[in-house]
Amino acid sequence: MAGRDNVTQATTAPCASARWQGNGLSDMRRRMVDRVATGLCWAATVLVLLMLFSILFVLVRNGVGGLRWITFVHVTLPPGQGGGLANAIVGSLIQTGLAVLIGAPVGLLVGIYLAEFTATDNRFINMVRFISDLLLSAPSILVGLFIYMIVVVPTGHFSGLAGALALSMLVVPVVVRTTEDMLRLVPLSMREAAIALGAPRWRVILFVCLRAARDGVATGILLALARVSGETAPLLFTSLGNMNWSVSPAAPMASLPVTIYQYAGAAYEDWTALAWTGALLITAGILMINITVRLGLGRNRK
Repeated sequence: MAGRDNVTQATTAPCASARWQGNGLSDMRRRMVDRVATGLCWAATVLVLLMLFSILFVLVRNGVGGLRWITFVHVTLPPGQGGGLANAIVGSLIQTGLAVLIGAPVGLLVGIYLAEFTATDNRFINMVRFISDLLLSAPSILVGLFIYMIVVVPTGHFSGLAGALALSMLVVPVVVRTTEDMLRLVPLSMREAAIALGAPRWRVILFVCLRAARDGVATGILLALARVSGETAPLLFTSLGNMNWSVSPAAPMASLPVTIYQYAGAAYEDWTALAWTGALLITAGILMINITVRLGLGRNRK
């Protein structure tokens, strides 16, 4: 018996040693792969941050000089006359505000339908969801051309309302997707409890589901606002732009993106400086909206 045990130990010892060496090589390989992957992640992060800070640095360096009182109180003027961006700022606020007022309720209602009425007609719901996703990925210039054909051409003139309609078509799919996703996160037990208490379905949706998802829905609206704030292509075909004061939605209306597009390629230094200032204002506004969204999402997670 002792001889047999010695033979067994002698035959199993090399196998155990080989297995230990194999495990050691495997662990070493995993550590090397982990370090390489971590290094690549850090390199990609640093590259993205460098790109972001370089863009912000160029914007601040070239645009901060135009942050003067005259920029916010004077309208756009011919070169050399000391014009500002007041009409463009007001026009952008009016058009984006109208776009959100038009697009947000539509997107909210569609999102509620997709999330709460899934058992009614799945084929129709899938078609609506597909169209919404398609509109979400559609180029903004196509949206501008569409509004141009159905609004500008029949009426015969450009208008701020046409620009707001074009921007609202970009707001709708963002709000639809966010509203649907947020409502689906509401626990089913909350709906069942409200229905068990005798509440009708519309009250359950309005006072239970939407109230529970209101922060996420508001976040989606802010994201849509941030997206349309810097859109230029739809406004070129709809509101066109205006060198004078124009707060009437029925007339051509100035906007910061269109003014930047017109001024950036000009041969006049004052117009180029105003283009940089306008770009800085749009970037600062979008950055503030994104910060607000991040804070809202952080509060939702808590």
